[in-house]
Amino acid sequence: MIYDIHHVTTYEYGTPVRYAHCSLRLSPIDLPGQKVLSNRLTIDPTPSQMIERLCFFGNRVSSMTISTEHSELVVEVDTSVDVDRPPPPEPSSTPPFEDVREEAYDSESLDKDSPVHFLQPSRYVPRFAPAVDYARESFTPGRPVLEGAAELMRRIRGDFKYDPKATVVSTPISEAFEKRRGVCQDFAHIMIAALRGLGLPAAYISGYIRTIPPPGKKRLEGADAMHAWVSVWCGAKAGWVDLDPTNSMMIGNDHITLAKGRDYADISPVAGIILGAKEQDVDVQVDVIPREEVEVEVE
Repeated sequence: MIYDIHHVTTYEYGTPVRYAHCSLRLSPIDLPGQKVLSNRLTIDPTPSQMIERLCFFGNRVSSMTISTEHSELVVEVDTSVDVDRPPPPEPSSTPPFEDVREEAYDSESLDKDSPVHFLQPSRYVPRFAPAVDYARESFTPGRPVLEGAAELMRRIRGDFKYDPKATVVSTPISEAFEKRRGVCQDFAHIMIAALRGLGLPAAYISGYIRTIPPPGKKRLEGADAMHAWVSVWCGAKAGWVDLDPTNSMMIGNDHITLAKGRDYADISPVAGIILGAKEQDVDVQVDVIPREEVEVEVE
């Protein structure tokens, strides 16, 4: 499946900004089952300096400096991605979670995908015993790791309510867990805290998901949004497997991966400093369009 993605982030400032230095993580990379066909990043006002690099985890980072005074910043990304993932392993065929835990702690690799980087607490995913206790029901002794993780994913989907008004980016997982409400970021962080608390490596994934309108309805432009889910390490043989607790599904060809990290702090789409603004309004518009839809419309 080929997707054309149009992502526009607009910042409107209450007072003019004299200087801005930001890091953008809005350009995907090639991954197994995912190939980037094209990518164009447009910024207004035009930066005085732009540096492209890969971070430790292999994500594309664009560091920009804007020294022109401005009251509005527009970051626009146009990307085409071909997604054709192999099916995930059969959950019951994966090793017992206790074996995976031991294998992870015995790992001597410091490669970017090594499980050792995703075992410890991180900025948005501290140690949180209630989440670990919640997860234990899904990880009975000897249970295959992916089987347990998939059940945990389904329980989160059933027990937590999607509510964009319940939390903000900085809301701690303890609050979202107590409310049993939040958004995809909250559900991903809670699931990661639960898995890590059991000694299982878990990573935070940002990206996009294809939205399918109801029968007879057209897809609304700009109605898509960025999404977040979880990747759990299932041992050296099975590797990393992605699960979406917000939608209770294993990742297939409806998800486009943008970046991977320990939590949201590692893959924040736009982060940096600005000088001059007292307040700001942010508007994000995302269109994820399957190429086949475009071809049908043309016909």
